Amino acid sequence: MDNAILDAIEGFVATPWVYVALFAVAKLDGFFPVVPSETLVVTLGVFAAADGNPNLLLVILVAALGAFTGDHISYFIGRKSGDRVFSKLKPGSRTHRAYEHVGDMLEKRGGLVLVIARYIPGGRTAATLTTGATRYPLGRFSRYDAIAAVSWAIYSACIGYIGGAAFEHNPLRGVALGLGLALAITVVHEGVRYLRNRRASAAE
Repeated sequence: MDNAILDAIEGFVATPWVYVALFAVAKLDGFFPVVPSETLVVTLGVFAAADGNPNLLLVILVAALGAFTGDHISYFIGRKSGDRVFSKLKPGSRTHRAYEHVGDMLEKRGGLVLVIARYIPGGRTAATLTTGATRYPLGRFSRYDAIAAVSWAIYSACIGYIGGAAFEHNPLRGVALGLGLALAITVVHEGVRYLRNRRASAAE
């Protein structure tokens, strides 16, 4: 059974259609985060290490382009509907204050917020929607988002490549290792962020 699944996957990743699927998933994840695109990028990185198909550089390029496109769709959705949503918020309410706080953060540290949010499934969509809704300059958004998309694609593909290299003759175990590494890094990152926020709140 495992061999049949593996043969089917290897057959698919050796075709150009895998890049079409990767672009579509990375793009969709930018504004409709149902299935995190990291899973697909990591998996393709594993198979790139195992037998050279798909091409690792193409995986990185296509994933970055898909993410960049999806983030811009999210930005324009926020830009179009942001004023209408904001006008319905009660002045002085928690949501109203949070909206203004995010806007201030984007104004002061927009680039950092966008880059970090790209590594948080769901968080990236919230950040790009808010960026558009607060009328963050498109040119600046595009520059920072390009950095975020490319660095995210390199990170995800290379995590998978490490897993594939470790289990060259058993790609399914390589996928498990790659996804495990990605999850572990995410957990550590979120733990550090939680502790820093807790210390900051205590200091205030």
